[in-house]
Amino acid sequence: MADSSRLSFQSATTANKLPDNSTITLDNKVDPDSFLVLFDEGDPANPKNWSVAKKWYLTSAAGLLVLNATFSSSAPSMLVPTFMEQFSISEEVATLTVSLFVCGYCVGPLLWGPLSEQYGRRPIFIISFFIYMCFQIGCALSPNITSMLIFRFLGGTFAAAPLANSGALISDIWDAKQRGTALAVFTVAPFAGPGIGPVVSGYLILAGVSWRWLFWILTIFASPAGVCWLQIIFTMPETYSPVLLAKRAKEIRKRTGDEKYYAATELQRITLSQRIENILARPFKVLFTEPMMIAITLYMSFVYGCIYLLFEAYPVVFTEGHNLNAGVSGLVFLPLPIGGFLAVATYILFFNPSYERKAQECAPNPVPPEFRLRVAMISAPFLVISFFWFAWTSFPSISIWAPMLSGALLGWSICLIFLALINYIIDAYLAVAASALAIVTVVRSLFGAGFPLFATQMYDRLGPEWASTLLGFIALIMMPIPFVLSRYGATLRLKSKYAPSRPLPSSSPA
Repeated sequence: MADSSRLSFQSATTANKLPDNSTITLDNKVDPDSFLVLFDEGDPANPKNWSVAKKWYLTSAAGLLVLNATFSSSAPSMLVPTFMEQFSISEEVATLTVSLFVCGYCVGPLLWGPLSEQYGRRPIFIISFFIYMCFQIGCALSPNITSMLIFRFLGGTFAAAPLANSGALISDIWDAKQRGTALAVFTVAPFAGPGIGPVVSGYLILAGVSWRWLFWILTIFASPAGVCWLQIIFTMPETYSPVLLAKRAKEIRKRTGDEKYYAATELQRITLSQRIENILARPFKVLFTEPMMIAITLYMSFVYGCIYLLFEAYPVVFTEGHNLNAGVSGLVFLPLPIGGFLAVATYILFFNPSYERKAQECAPNPVPPEFRLRVAMISAPFLVISFFWFAWTSFPSISIWAPMLSGALLGWSICLIFLALINYIIDAYLAVAASALAIVTVVRSLFGAGFPLFATQMYDRLGPEWASTLLGFIALIMMPIPFVLSRYGATLRLKSKYAPSRPLPSSSPA
């Protein structure tokens, strides 16, 4: 292939100067590739070249959006008895206020992820969060349980946009070497939110105010009068490079009057059937044809389901067993997010420096994905320990602090397991990582929605001690998964259709 010269439109070129003084690179050849618009090296318009401070702000902002969504998912958990009395319904139906919201997470990721890759992250965040806010208002004004359950499901569907796209935003702005630390900070949000929700609803019960106030609080948190929507509107720019380049190409065409300039995404011609396949079919193909994905998805889904199971198990142990009021019963969830924050500190101080040393050792090739699994290999045994700890300290005669503190170890181990496996999926599946993460989110959300529906019956029939012991044994059975993948992952990737089996070259022929 003949060498091609490259022409950069610098800020000194007045006719083609862009508003942000960024540079546009154009392949200067006779064939159509000469008009392909790319970022220049060091271009300030490239999200990966933004300042570290800006990147950390956007990472924190994305985490806040996920915190909002997951806080909303668990917030009604302490109001189940109130709903039973208010609407004359069974405990299972009242529990659907939590489960159906999480069911919305099964639908949302399949929509918002692909749509963000078509139209950009920012418009999806803005539109989905506004509609999510409207459904919170619907819940607050619901005259009956049927309308509330419908609004909860739809609210969960639109609240899933941050779950699907916040991780993508982080991958837009951070490179592989820095991504681990950013994801460590971000990963706390999905676990902190569910831990905070019961605290708020518990103290609303204690204050004797209407249950409707919970949904007004959620509305204020998400609304234009509150925090998150204003944050998106005024402080979160577009981060998806293909969309940014398409806008640049349009700007070049307008300034030069030459319609030949284009961005790569503008050449894509995808039929409706292909688009449906990419959105709906490919994630399931990745799951069911990849043994690695099946194992990872089952493990992450079990762990995620256990988080929501605790919203029904903790009241049995603490509210009934230790006779705590609703407000204090909500506080017993706080060790979970505290454990998550400790997991972030552990990762940043110990695990990430090890990865950076490995990256230098492997350069210029990427670090083998299996290296990410070391974090899960260390934390998985502690997940088992935390379940047995909670199980056999759940007696009313034992100090309340004993089962509470097991929650900190549980949150620590869950956060590290998720962090390790998410990083592993991204590193192992590269081009189809979005589809892989989408199907993991869908399946784990099914577990999160289903586990609370049988938790109370399981804890009532088996007793808190044996019910938690059963969970501990299941965690013990699944514990070898990261060890097996660490040993045989490279071999499995050799046979994989979607995971590259060898380091990718720095450039590939067209």
